[in-house]
Amino acid sequence: MPGKDELFYTKKSTYDIIKEDEVEGAYAYCEEYKHYLDKGKTERECVAQAIALAEKEGFKPFERGMDLPPGTKLYMDTAGKSLILAVIGKAPLSKGMNIAATHIDSPRLDLKQVPLYEDGDMAFFKTHYYGGIRKYQWVALPLALHGTLVKKDGQSVDIVIGEDEGDPVFMVTDLLPHLSKDQDKKTLGEAFTGENLNILIGSRPDGADKDAEKEKDRVKLTVMKILNEKYGIVEEDFLSAEVEAVPAMRASDVGFDRSMIGAYGHDDRSCSFAALRALLDLEVPEKTAVCVLSDKEEIGSEGITGMQSAAFDYFVEELCSAGGSLLRDCYRGSFCLSMDVCNAFDPNFADVSEKLNGAKLGYGLGVMKFSGSRGKSGSSDATAEDVAMLRSLFAESGVTWQMAELGKVDQGGGGTVAKFLANRNIPTIDAGVPVLSMHAPYEIVSKLDCYMAYKGIKALFSK
Repeated sequence: MPGKDELFYTKKSTYDIIKEDEVEGAYAYCEEYKHYLDKGKTERECVAQAIALAEKEGFKPFERGMDLPPGTKLYMDTAGKSLILAVIGKAPLSKGMNIAATHIDSPRLDLKQVPLYEDGDMAFFKTHYYGGIRKYQWVALPLALHGTLVKKDGQSVDIVIGEDEGDPVFMVTDLLPHLSKDQDKKTLGEAFTGENLNILIGSRPDGADKDAEKEKDRVKLTVMKILNEKYGIVEEDFLSAEVEAVPAMRASDVGFDRSMIGAYGHDDRSCSFAALRALLDLEVPEKTAVCVLSDKEEIGSEGITGMQSAAFDYFVEELCSAGGSLLRDCYRGSFCLSMDVCNAFDPNFADVSEKLNGAKLGYGLGVMKFSGSRGKSGSSDATAEDVAMLRSLFAESGVTWQMAELGKVDQGGGGTVAKFLANRNIPTIDAGVPVLSMHAPYEIVSKLDCYMAYKGIKALFSK
């Protein structure tokens, strides 16, 4: 007769399962991950980093007609904002692929296309927030500007201001408590509105003579002169620009024990880095292994760089054509881990979580049979057979993991890219790193959970 430990499902801390040398290896892995976070605060920066790392490992840009023997390493970049990488396996593509699908966009403040204005002898940038943010978290916070401006002649100008020592930072101002009587009566959504998330960028008027005092927009002019001198741009160039305001903070260890990482963008870069690193560390696999770093997940995976785009189909169809396989056969024989973060149980907000099915920090990779909202709306809901396959794979590979769910049933919920892969007839299941303060400017994860995401994806790729 089996004992209690065999009969009961009990979550265990990863620290109680793995040996100390693996803990040290996980912590070392996270040092590279922190560097990835600091250097990749936008989709474009993540793609550039990924390509640089991949090319060091022998990856080449995909070209139609290229030979694809087993072990070939290739990638396809879409608009500099999404990336698909693959290592060709020994089996024909008609047998399918093993896929890790992630996203590299994170909530932030985007500059509007006509952003610059002056009011009260101060210059500001107007913004349009991107993704699901809690607006009050973005005020009174040091911000950096990252982005690309494309001039009428097609020349691109990249900017990063606020990250280096000595750089200025920027900020959305907040109301002082001495005068907040009326604001305090409002809900958070009413007290902090999208149109008021204006970034303070300057206060020095241009010109020193008395006649200059009669001129308007003198502070705005100071700002534009600085930008023109440093980057050669004029105000009109913001019309064709993608400039993002992100927290001007570095990834740091959290806690006396240094067991956690605090940073901007764990959602979903904790998973995108794990997928990328797992693919780069892969030998010649049995099945072709594919890593997807997609864009636009936070706003529905739309557009040419989102997971709903035909770019993924184009890439895989080209690979199939080169090997004489049909795309539909490839998809049918594939398996996808939709790697996106899940929420970690927070005892400070215990009332929104259901303890039996919620993920815990430090207990390993969170596996979600479904995501979606309330009645599983928007979820692909993986089959029992897919969950069983993962259970077996992770047990064989020493991956610590836990079942997870995005909060109590009626509290809300969220979606991932899983359904867009499943809609292609690819068996898909959600998995990800548990996160505290998800979508906040500074999120927290466990180092061991990050490492187990890497280990879990590598196990799939090696299957």
